[in-house]
Amino acid sequence: MPPTSVQSSGLKCQKALQAAESVATVLAIATAVPPTEFLQSEYPDFLFRVCDCDAKIALKDKFRRICEKTEIRKRNIFLTEEVLKANPSICFRDAGHSLRERQDIAAVQVPKLAQEAAVKAIKEWGRPKSDITHVVFGTTCGIHMPGADLQFSKLMGLETTVKRVMMYQIGCSGGAAVLRVAKDLAENNKGARVLVVCSEGTALGFVPPNEDKPEELVETALFGDGAVCVIVGADPIPKVDRPLFELLWAGECFVPESDKAVYGDLTEVGMDFHLTRKVPFLISDNIAKLLNQARKIVNNPNWNDMFWAIHGGGPAILRKIETALQLAPHKLAATREVLREYGNVYSGSCLFALDQIRLRSLAMDASTTGESCEYGFLCAFGPGLTMDALLLSSVPTTANFVDETRNYTLNAVLP
Repeated sequence: MPPTSVQSSGLKCQKALQAAESVATVLAIATAVPPTEFLQSEYPDFLFRVCDCDAKIALKDKFRRICEKTEIRKRNIFLTEEVLKANPSICFRDAGHSLRERQDIAAVQVPKLAQEAAVKAIKEWGRPKSDITHVVFGTTCGIHMPGADLQFSKLMGLETTVKRVMMYQIGCSGGAAVLRVAKDLAENNKGARVLVVCSEGTALGFVPPNEDKPEELVETALFGDGAVCVIVGADPIPKVDRPLFELLWAGECFVPESDKAVYGDLTEVGMDFHLTRKVPFLISDNIAKLLNQARKIVNNPNWNDMFWAIHGGGPAILRKIETALQLAPHKLAATREVLREYGNVYSGSCLFALDQIRLRSLAMDASTTGESCEYGFLCAFGPGLTMDALLLSSVPTTANFVDETRNYTLNAVLP
């Protein structure tokens, strides 16, 4: 007896939900930043001028010293002088509530910047955008309903049936978190191709100089705007998909008794970030415990025999990680390059670093996408204090292609 339409539909659903046969892989990576570039050495003058705070000479000098210690050369930020003059409440706390203005900026810029990165990633991937089955979208900038995931999907012209996951307010650990979710989707839905996006901006967290809260100057000196798009899928099709990295393992943990180490409060005047000096120590004291779980899977390679895509939260965090794991100085070169040229781009930082590693491998004529290392870690840290990590396996570069139209210029001095 032939199946009824209901039975037939159920059989199709069951088939669609079959698991993949291999682990998820990264099939393409691309980044985008706003066109306006701010040199770090000039940013104190800009900030204090646009916020009408030039008279606060001591505070400005303090901010200049903080900027010098960040090891950041430049950042790309959408909040230009023109944008801020059109939204004066963002620059002046006494001007009233600025959350609406900040939200309006985020509603436009977050999906738009994501679109720019996604167009590049899909071009590199080489398959039609209609083959995208899922979208995982992460951002710390703005909260809307419907969310940035839907606006982005419309801008991209994705299928109306694309399955979306929106991840708001996950902070700087979000880059690893969205990749972890994408791994699960790709491996548990045969044939899935997941468009993973982190799109971040400073619109929600921008704060004018405040003598009563000098600690806010640290965050103001670090963050930049940027978007990164990664395409993830399992069972890569030979001569069609060109894998860059295999996602072997994903894990997450929160550090006990660290609730107030990193957190943010959404207020009438934007996102009020809090970052304590304990953060580098909390990360360095706990990172090996998380990563050792995964290292056992691949026979415990030495930390220095692996590649590293780390969230560039700031120089102090990177120095503490290097000391804790006894990493050679060049091991975090990709992360430092991202911090130097883009600042801390929130959730996107670790994925920017992964892209940098792939580009460095090409420039070095390395045999794999992992700077001649077979295995590596992608790690990010955020509110909680939350630590997210993935164990990656690099893919031989002979299995990949080079997009001759892309500019692979590196600013880093290769070791």
